[in-house]
Amino acid sequence: MHRTMFDTPVIRPVLRALSLLTLRLAGWKVEGDIPPDLKKCVMIAAPHTSNWDLPFTLMIAFAMKAPIYWMGKDSIFKPPFRRLMMWMGGVPVDRSKANNMVQASIDSMQASEQMFLIVPPEGTRSKVDQWKTGFYHIAHGAQVPVLMGFLDFKRKRGGFLGTFTTSGNAEVDIPLIRQHYAGIQGKKSDQFAQH
Repeated sequence: MHRTMFDTPVIRPVLRALSLLTLRLAGWKVEGDIPPDLKKCVMIAAPHTSNWDLPFTLMIAFAMKAPIYWMGKDSIFKPPFRRLMMWMGGVPVDRSKANNMVQASIDSMQASEQMFLIVPPEGTRSKVDQWKTGFYHIAHGAQVPVLMGFLDFKRKRGGFLGTFTTSGNAEVDIPLIRQHYAGIQGKKSDQFAQH
């Protein structure tokens, strides 16, 4: 994968220090841990209800030293911001080619020594009743765990709820994953369906 701010010497510690300071000043706390031997995973970031999710996710990733890549719709990667968004860890996604996106993500995972790929399970900031299954199929196809990331705007907490190993049965596993998010509220709390 391409170089990002998470693996740029000199910049990385500066941005980590700024992230820790900003989170502290905003009253946020970081919770959970990343298993020390975890090198690759699909990280879900839920709930995804607001444009504020990305900056808080990036700050928490710096605070926890998580070398993340995140998926975003290709329209936000247009010039003059394309290089900046890519350097911030962005991976453009053409939503009209969902199957290709899953396989391309699996291929990238398998070709990388270390990769934390963030995929918002809702697939949009709008309210959805069912999570998309792309994150699940990427994790299962690449044989990597799902790292359950969260942002709770009500309690001002963010971090990780643990890992989940997929069985191959998305209909059974996704409700089990969603149970971990009970009581967590996004910036727009009415946008996150928890069942």
